[in-house]
Amino acid sequence: MKKLVISGLCASLIASLSACNSEKAPEPQAAETPVPQVAKKPAAAAVEQALTSGIDFENIDKSVRPQDDFYLYVNGGWLKTAEIPGDRTNIGAFYDLREKAREDVKAIIEDVSATENLEMGSDEQKVADLYRAFMDVETLNKLGIKPIQPTLDKIAGLKDKAAITAFFGESQVNGGGTPLAFYINPDAKDSTRYATHIWQYGLSLPEKDYYFNEEERFVNIRAKFVEHIEKMYDLAGLPNGKQAAKTILALETAIAEKHWDVVEVRDSTKTYNKYQVKDLAKLAPNINWDGYLKALGGDKQADIIINQPSFVSGLSEVIGAHSLEDWKTYLTWNELTHSASNLTEALDTENFEFFSKTLNGQAEQEPRWKRGVSSVSNTLGEVVGKVYVKRHFVPEAKKRMTELVENLRSAYGASIDSLDWMSDATKVAAKDKLAKFNPKIGYPDKWKDYSKLTIAADDLIGNKVRAAQLSHAQSVAKLGQPIDKGEWFMTPQTVNAYYNPTMNEIVFPAAILQPPFFNLAAEDAVNYGGIGAVIGHEMGHGFDDQGAKFDGEGNMRDWWTEEDLKAFTEKGAALIAQYDGYQVYDDLNVNGELTLGENIGDLSGATIAYKAYKMSLNGKEAPVIDGLTGDERFFMGFSQIWRVKMKEEAMRNRVATDPHAPGHFRAIGALSNMPEFYETYGVKEGDKMYLPPEKRVKIW
Repeated sequence: MKKLVISGLCASLIASLSACNSEKAPEPQAAETPVPQVAKKPAAAAVEQALTSGIDFENIDKSVRPQDDFYLYVNGGWLKTAEIPGDRTNIGAFYDLREKAREDVKAIIEDVSATENLEMGSDEQKVADLYRAFMDVETLNKLGIKPIQPTLDKIAGLKDKAAITAFFGESQVNGGGTPLAFYINPDAKDSTRYATHIWQYGLSLPEKDYYFNEEERFVNIRAKFVEHIEKMYDLAGLPNGKQAAKTILALETAIAEKHWDVVEVRDSTKTYNKYQVKDLAKLAPNINWDGYLKALGGDKQADIIINQPSFVSGLSEVIGAHSLEDWKTYLTWNELTHSASNLTEALDTENFEFFSKTLNGQAEQEPRWKRGVSSVSNTLGEVVGKVYVKRHFVPEAKKRMTELVENLRSAYGASIDSLDWMSDATKVAAKDKLAKFNPKIGYPDKWKDYSKLTIAADDLIGNKVRAAQLSHAQSVAKLGQPIDKGEWFMTPQTVNAYYNPTMNEIVFPAAILQPPFFNLAAEDAVNYGGIGAVIGHEMGHGFDDQGAKFDGEGNMRDWWTEEDLKAFTEKGAALIAQYDGYQVYDDLNVNGELTLGENIGDLSGATIAYKAYKMSLNGKEAPVIDGLTGDERFFMGFSQIWRVKMKEEAMRNRVATDPHAPGHFRAIGALSNMPEFYETYGVKEGDKMYLPPEKRVKIW
């Protein structure tokens, strides 16, 4: 398991660096290059082409005043009638598009699988046989835990704790889970080189608070976790399940106690700690660093970045405090739980019962074909992605997106020029970074090579292990090589977007470029409110509380004056206070500090997208379409992309762990700070969305 820390639109990425994608974008512009100007085009063209408003009128709830809750006004009709299917925990703009993408990928897989006499080793054979291997439940049931038995035997034979910690590395190479997550990423303070990193890992429950919180919900989850482990042991035919469950909870609780919390791990400054490899024994003497790094192929590096040093030293203490047998039990559990969805139907079902049903409230397991499609897409993402792009992504979409990106870039530059809280010196550095943003749209120019991956129709676990080994080998091969600026970290069929600070890039996969985010049949206002705000959001991550620590070359350095940084921090504190006040349930509020980066992204995205939309009109009035002005369509387009309905268990899990606020507050939070929204809808004191002018936050 490797960790890549980048800022995404919908979810944080804890992903393999090598399990994703790549594109060649334009060369970064020099610092003195002016920000591109907005393309000139007649505002009335939309009327002549009979473009639609792009607004989902059937979703509106006219019983809600837009001044009181714009999110409910735009989406409330849908919220009243929408039903969450039993096999899902949420529905909404993002999640429905993800289902559509999965249906599209299913059609690709079925077409490939219908072809007879596929050449062994071909991409087509790999797609077809990986899907067949996942869908062949009869064979999986016959095999039982035989596919993981060699690993279980190896764990049982580990002779001492030095062998245990060396095995941490071997397990990760094979796709398993251990307390340490090793990964390769550019050095945040020297973005021209790849460096090795270690991130905290090793817990079954979502976050450390799940192990210590004494509220009834968490106490019940821990009790059910113990029951789940015991059931898994029984289903696997492993002995002493009851005692193993107690041991595993105790050991994971000890590991969790050393974990940094969800707010601390967001801090780019605190998580950059470069150590000489020769000094690691001083930091954590109970870890066999030579054996661990050799197993991972990272033993030739002189230095390594430890993201959470106190966790690593604390883990060393935990290793010393628990017996060899306890650690074998822990590693056995990790192998079983990480493999469960690819083993027998009974183990797969029990795995679902705890992790999806208990933790997230999902009533029914997804049909196996859906999980099979996800398995193929996750393992052979760019093989499927090539076909997906040909079928579902038109050149016009990329052209329109490129125009939108440059218009947003221009608007961002104009906004920086107009800031009253930032000095000229910091503005120069900010505009240099803006000019060097590297946009990637749709899909890679250079596709990932899977030629060395062997896939067999009767060896699902083997397929997964070989895929993990290839991914790891490709990642380690980057060491000592130039930075691959064309690499992608999402597949084209992914409904999401991200900003990567060490490459200063904003990335928009093909699958998100669909309504309600991006509508080729709609007039520009709704697209600026939708995908325009998404573009601005990702640009905003370059200037959020963490992204602003990185310069245009992707290096973490202080490019702010002391006064400007103080003003920026104060604005962030005001945004934290605003979101802390949003109540999700009677006993649960949004965590403004955890969600600060994403909230800055949303506010920046909406603000800059609106500015870009107005600039694109070239001083003319926007057409009225479906009875709505351009400004109304913009704000409604923004609000409808955050439409979501989620099971309570899943929502509580997300609020505890996710750096994104719930969709409701992403919509009203940003708009409550925009004077243009107040003007459009006549928001005044006494309205529920009203914030006094002195409390409204304008950052970018």
